[in-house]
Amino acid sequence: MSCMSVLTRDEAHTRARLLDVHRYTIDLDLTGGDDTFDSRTTIRFTARADADTFVELKPAELHSATLDGRPLDPESLDGNRLPLKNLTAGEHELHLHATMRYSRTGEGMHRFTDPTDGETYLYTQLFMEDVQRVFAAFDQPDLKAVFDLTVTAPDGWTVLANGVTEHLGEGRWKAATTPPISTYLVAVAAGPWHSVRTEHRGLPFGIHCRRSLAPYLDADAEEILGITRACYDRYHEKFEEPYPFDSYDQAFVPEFNAGAMENPGLVTFRDEFVYRSAVTDTERQTRAMVIAHEMAHMWFGDLVTLKWWDDIWLNESFAEYMGYQTLTEATRFTDTWTDFGVVRKAWGYDADQRPSTHPVAPEQVDDTASAMLNFDGISYAKGASALRQLVTWLGEKDFLAGINTHFARHKFANATLADFIDSLAAHTERDVHAWADAWLRTTGVDTLTASVDARPGTWTLALHREGSRPHRATIGVYDRDLNDGRTLVLREQYETDVPQDAPEARPGARPALVVPNDLDHTYAKIRLDEHSLETALRGLSGIPTPLTRAVVWNSLRDMVRDGDLAPADYLATAGAHLPEETDLALVQGVLGFARAQVADRYVGPEARPAALAGLAALCRALIRRTEDGDHPGLRLIAVRHYIDTAAQPDTIAAWLADGTVPGGPELDPELRWRILARLAVLGATDEAAIAAELDRDPSASGQEGAARCRAALPDADAKARAWEAMFARDELSNYLFTATAQGFWQPEQAGLLGEYVPRYYRDAVALAARRGPAIAEAAGRWAFPAHAVDETTLRLGEECLRDADPIPALRRKLADQLDDLARALRVRQA
Repeated sequence: MSCMSVLTRDEAHTRARLLDVHRYTIDLDLTGGDDTFDSRTTIRFTARADADTFVELKPAELHSATLDGRPLDPESLDGNRLPLKNLTAGEHELHLHATMRYSRTGEGMHRFTDPTDGETYLYTQLFMEDVQRVFAAFDQPDLKAVFDLTVTAPDGWTVLANGVTEHLGEGRWKAATTPPISTYLVAVAAGPWHSVRTEHRGLPFGIHCRRSLAPYLDADAEEILGITRACYDRYHEKFEEPYPFDSYDQAFVPEFNAGAMENPGLVTFRDEFVYRSAVTDTERQTRAMVIAHEMAHMWFGDLVTLKWWDDIWLNESFAEYMGYQTLTEATRFTDTWTDFGVVRKAWGYDADQRPSTHPVAPEQVDDTASAMLNFDGISYAKGASALRQLVTWLGEKDFLAGINTHFARHKFANATLADFIDSLAAHTERDVHAWADAWLRTTGVDTLTASVDARPGTWTLALHREGSRPHRATIGVYDRDLNDGRTLVLREQYETDVPQDAPEARPGARPALVVPNDLDHTYAKIRLDEHSLETALRGLSGIPTPLTRAVVWNSLRDMVRDGDLAPADYLATAGAHLPEETDLALVQGVLGFARAQVADRYVGPEARPAALAGLAALCRALIRRTEDGDHPGLRLIAVRHYIDTAAQPDTIAAWLADGTVPGGPELDPELRWRILARLAVLGATDEAAIAAELDRDPSASGQEGAARCRAALPDADAKARAWEAMFARDELSNYLFTATAQGFWQPEQAGLLGEYVPRYYRDAVALAARRGPAIAEAAGRWAFPAHAVDETTLRLGEECLRDADPIPALRRKLADQLDDLARALRVRQA
């Protein structure tokens, strides 16, 4: 059997012209043991001409295949393709019976046994081409069909699917027939789920999780269902097309690779969103945003689906934009764009400055392997930023009118970017096509640099653009408060287009601070004029709104990354202004960058202890400030980061022994494992303490915590065991692999880890080839020696890319990591 083939755009195009697929009848039997399940598929389709084609599947064993009652040779399966030769024009019926393998990597039919109670759960993740791991299919997004699904499951299990499911008795479940959907959107989740069910506007709503998480889901059920109802109602105000499916289930599933997946009628979420431990309000907002994002996909992605994977960005960018905007309009989370500015845009800006950058809408995605690589900060954050800029330029009324035309024209069918732009163009005089070319077909981040010219009684702002895109930006003009020199007050906000025809003179004295892109409506790096930069560094906490503070913090972040602001100055600014900050997303974002990038990578080993000490002092100041109990989220963030930056074990070891931080919070499982992991890094705990903590918390996240701690011990044997588990014995699930990788590399242990840096490249390439894209992604993201900021690590990585032929998923991750490493080296040298 040859290796698996990826589907090319040309093959998909040819097959879509040839076939019209009507119906899949799928029967899965999940009672056959821990390793495999039984899969039977009948596909009814029409061929428009006499031709050869193929159907895809990735079985453990193909038992039989018949076409129109005529047996096909199972041995003719070539990799993942079963040839269908000499098809005649007309109606056909294809039957296939196969045994399929369960997955431990979050791809296909993932199988998980809960260590808390021994219960087993299964769920599908069929995105891109993983449907072939579950049933046979003509696997491309533009061959939509209706699906009839029956499932045999063990007694006591519930089966969820895209439509309402009915238990027929004796473990047999039948799902309602779907409307026409794409193969990658079919979903099944089976197990002894804990369910909370309700109805909204006549539609069944349900939320589901593992039984061991039941009390935590119940505690948040009203919040989750309240967000779901509010988003559902808001989308029905915006969209003329009603919700297109028969029910709305949200299943929180274990070891999920993404944040969530927009399967019609059965959205799957990573079950870390069922909070076992205390979280901040920003984390609750993130969960709410993911709920809103996935629901937007029911229309954009599920009702109207891309023709080919080059338009995956449009699914994600639209859902990302709609998720944040709808949450702001319909729920208590009214400040979501600040979090977007701090977290998501930074992800987009970073991705867009690497060699692997690509247009938001790539012209050529040749095959499914290339398509998978474009799932990044560009397709989500930059694309959503571009849509936000489009709405600013076009107006929301015309934007929504265009969206509704798009849904009406293409419902239950497939559409392209060109179709989307045509739908928008039908409602405006503006040249949407030219806008799309400038924004969606180009790469890189524009930079807008401000210069202020002050004369007696007037001042002028000129914005210089590096780049090629048109921008509509809001300028914020701020003065010092005369009564309180620390506070800044807004003098005016005005809109300008960049490039400007001519900068207009504005009345009044020179402002203390001028912020281009004050409302963060465009996507560009911002450089303040010298006077404004000085004001910002001294007075950032005095800026009145969190969104403007986010724009300024992002500007400082970009300056550090570009070598234009010393890392020490960023840390000093954080130390001066974060103790006054009230916005949780900002505190979290700034502390995260300060620790993970500045302290761990951008300052050299000799300066790192001082950087950590400064961050620990900043966290102590925040802890002192929150002793009144009024800011539990702020206190939680400060406690977490204090633990992560502790250079001496005494304080956090005392917290662990007492089970509480003095004055709160009491230590929940997340904080206990976090402290233990830091103690492991510092060599202040041992295997016995880790085993005792695992006895106390034997849950799945406890297992991950223990794996992380064991890999973090500064002990040659512990490192050797962790390395073997990751790279030699392919038993770790995707989550346990990630946890082990997170513990392994520590800047404090650089001497102990030196021998593993060259081994990483060789072993990661072999691992990725064996275990596939999901583990390759984890190995590239989490198991990379990011702490080793030196020329040798860079040279070895470049040799690996040149000579070792890593699979595409690992190649992309390594290219990005090496570019970040080179940037860190430049920042150190600057």
